[in-house]
Amino acid sequence: MRVELKGKVGEMMSHIPFGYTIQNGRAVVNEEEAVKIKKLFKVYLSGLSLSEAAQKAGIKRYHTSVARMLSDKRYVEDKFYPPIISKDTFEKVQLERHRRAEALGRIYEHKGNEKKILNFKFHASMPDNLYDDPFQQAEYAYSLIKSEVILDDNQECYGNSCP
Repeated sequence: MRVELKGKVGEMMSHIPFGYTIQNGRAVVNEEEAVKIKKLFKVYLSGLSLSEAAQKAGIKRYHTSVARMLSDKRYVEDKFYPPIISKDTFEKVQLERHRRAEALGRIYEHKGNEKKILNFKFHASMPDNLYDDPFQQAEYAYSLIKSEVILDDNQECYGNSCP
């Protein structure tokens, strides 16, 4: 039995991954959907975008859902779900997704050369003036606050605040 809900665009949605049904308490490959999954992986590797690959494979999903499908390990190895995609194809798709994200500048890798400020020391002198206006007094009090960066041998700091 497959638990299904009607989606906004007239599609069926469930907690069971696309490509499977549950029969007698076990996940079984839905052959019709499995063909679409295999085609999705194949056409994505041929260079199509997420949406184009889904459309060509006959899968009506938004690109975010398609991205999740392409990264879903249940299609390859899972204790409950039988495999639909070979491990080799799955790994090629993961590499291609990473390559495309990198080409679009969507992957941030720590370069190790960023400078850090780890410790500050704040001090303020006693106010010489008292104002009747509380806003003016607060502005004056804030202007008396001075800060300095505390460094040890392994730390660096930003900008002109470094000693």
